[in-house]
Amino acid sequence: MQLSAKEIHDDVQQRSVEDADFRARLLADPKGALNKEYGIEVPDSIDVKVHDSDLNTLHLSLPPTGQLSEEQLRAISAGLSSGG
Repeated sequence: MQLSAKEIHDDVQQRSVEDADFRARLLADPKGALNKEYGIEVPDSIDVKVHDSDLNTLHLSLPPTGQLSEEQLRAISAGLSSGG
């Protein structure tokens, strides 16, 4: 069974709280951690940034502006976005 992007997002969030080693791998090498744990191959043209939050900082992710590249559109349609 293949997980949806939302299910992967939710699992990453939960595991990052419960598993310190997974959290450290995700912070050090997000693409490698996603590939190892979920089999997701993130294209080189897409950056993955992981922020280590604390109780005094809120991170907001804004949607992109402008046009997406063909490769980014393919990645999104393959389920790599968190839209689900």
